[in-house]
Amino acid sequence: MSGNFLATIGPLIIFFVIFYFLLIRPQQKRQKQTREMQANLQKGDKIITIGGIHGTIDVIDDEKVTIKCHNTTKITFDRAAIRDVYQKKQTHEPKGSKEKDDNKEKEEK
Repeated sequence: MSGNFLATIGPLIIFFVIFYFLLIRPQQKRQKQTREMQANLQKGDKIITIGGIHGTIDVIDDEKVTIKCHNTTKITFDRAAIRDVYQKKQTHEPKGSKEKDDNKEKEEK
């Protein structure tokens, strides 16, 4: 009786495990990456919205993002409407800062 029950339920359990690893888990990973990307948005990032609008972040707060689409057009979206960041804001290091770091490493050795 026990073996018959296991033979009946076994394929169902295997099907559920395969379903989990092929569909559910990858979707959870994508959602986590999207949440992290939306949490790390910064002013000056070039983004694409879920509607396909390209722009640069002009103003950002906890729930809303204002993007500059052309030279003067500004549109406000919810943070969740940002689909992708295709270029992070360029951070400029002062000239010679890398050289100073390299010199410090040489002195320590």
